[in-house]
Amino acid sequence: MADFFINRFAVVDTNVEIGEGTKIWHFSHIQSGAKIGKKCVLGQNVNVGSNVTIGDYVKIQNNVSVYEGVTLEDYVFCGPSMVFTNILNPRSKYPQVGSEYYIKTLVREGASLGANCTIVCGNTIGRFAMVGAGAVVTKDVPDFALVVGSPARIIGWYSEAGKKLLFDSDNKAFCEKSGRHYLLENGKVREI
Repeated sequence: MADFFINRFAVVDTNVEIGEGTKIWHFSHIQSGAKIGKKCVLGQNVNVGSNVTIGDYVKIQNNVSVYEGVTLEDYVFCGPSMVFTNILNPRSKYPQVGSEYYIKTLVREGASLGANCTIVCGNTIGRFAMVGAGAVVTKDVPDFALVVGSPARIIGWYSEAGKKLLFDSDNKAFCEKSGRHYLLENGKVREI
């Protein structure tokens, strides 16, 4: 007996790995070669492309397609109807089909991608970064950054626990929720 849940209206191709405790809901499609970690939740109408790797404890809300070339590390959150791409210059007349054409995207541990945002391929979303709803990411997002707008730009910094970081005169901040300390230097935040 399987140690994960697949709704009877979902489609899971052959040669797929699904971790313990993962739930896959209505009308979702998991394509061949995909690897999904443990304790993930994939909402309604989620498409996971061939050879995609999804870490543990990932939550993918309704109407998201994780195309081949995208990797989601542990604890990533994908908001409703957010979008990944995997080709920079698509043309129907000149199709680019197959992994040799796909440009890789990496979403690092704990990052949150807001509803209806778009992640243009070839970029990395840093650890515990937050992408605001509707943002269009056209370049790498640093760890702990909050980005919004089109194109997305940094407007603040958030802790691993999702709390706004308020930096003192020494560029240090403390998150009471997680008990972690942070330092802002050279336009980037790191845990200290």
